[in-house]
Amino acid sequence: MIIAFLILQKLRKMTVEEKYMYRCLQLAQNGKEFTSPNPAVGAVIVHKSKIIGEGYHRRYGDAHAEVNAVNSVQDKSLLKDSTIYVSLEPCSHYGKTPPCAQLVIDSEIPKVVVACTDPFPAVSGRGIKMMRDAGIDVTTGVLEKEARTLNKEFFTAQTKNRPYIYLKWAQTQDGFIDKERNAGEKPRPTPVSNDFSRMLTHKKRAEVDAIMIGTNTAVNDNPSLTTRYWYGKNPVRIVLDRQGRIPSAYRLFDGEVKTIIFTEKDLYEKESENVIYIRTVFNESLFENIFSILKSREIGSILVEGGRALLQSLINKRLWDEAYIETSTVCFGKGVKAPEIAGYVLDKRNWDTSGHVHLSISDNYKII
Repeated sequence: MIIAFLILQKLRKMTVEEKYMYRCLQLAQNGKEFTSPNPAVGAVIVHKSKIIGEGYHRRYGDAHAEVNAVNSVQDKSLLKDSTIYVSLEPCSHYGKTPPCAQLVIDSEIPKVVVACTDPFPAVSGRGIKMMRDAGIDVTTGVLEKEARTLNKEFFTAQTKNRPYIYLKWAQTQDGFIDKERNAGEKPRPTPVSNDFSRMLTHKKRAEVDAIMIGTNTAVNDNPSLTTRYWYGKNPVRIVLDRQGRIPSAYRLFDGEVKTIIFTEKDLYEKESENVIYIRTVFNESLFENIFSILKSREIGSILVEGGRALLQSLINKRLWDEAYIETSTVCFGKGVKAPEIAGYVLDKRNWDTSGHVHLSISDNYKII
């Protein structure tokens, strides 16, 4: 009830254009987990203060939001006297689908309201120019910050040539992420999180394109890195294994999920349909090179789950965007220390037996 009241208060303070754009953002979130590497986009068509059509980009390769919105309008003659609101600039090029800017022109829609321009070089500004050249009244910048936040992964991939990086770890009350391991000990994860926290982690796995770990985490835990406690897709597994130390019988090599291993060794003979080895020099530019390669493979977001060396390296190089840190009531007394991090607090709350902090490296984005 409190959340509903706050949303209602926010809507009351909005202009008419902002209210319709807010609806576009709501629609866009319905496809958030399925459109990558494309952005999530929503569209609303309004005729004389009444919504007559809505649509959103449902899945990568399928029709865009503008197409679905236009197709949902029962009386197409009304389009000539309507306004279409779109949370991202309509595309102007032929990709998986025809250009949406041309659809707007062909539909004779006289006015377009856009939240933000598309950072993709093949589109940026061209869709807007294309529509204006056709005599359409185009307004931009309505709820721009909220729209950029919604597609922060897409914007990061286009402007920084790397995926959006989420860090995640669970630490004990006394500041450890793992216990001390004994030689010959059976590989298994060290229990720190409670069941609800584990579910939240798997929810995040379903939302990202890939999940990344280092060699020690792989060797010590023998993890599956799959989405088992939440409905959704399994992310691509990314593993750093410089010396090829991970046993071939481990779950990472079961072929059930696409897995990419970065290594300095020549291990191509071990490749299978779903297990790929990429030979890489482990130098000062390691992460920049890896992220560039992954971006070229259409991976727009990565959840890094450990271990400490990997997490701390990314923190020190400022190669991260958001971090989820769980602190449980468990105490180890000794073990592997948790990473040290500082950032802007986006959210902080307690769930069951754990405290959760959500950080951002900058204050550019706010939670919608």
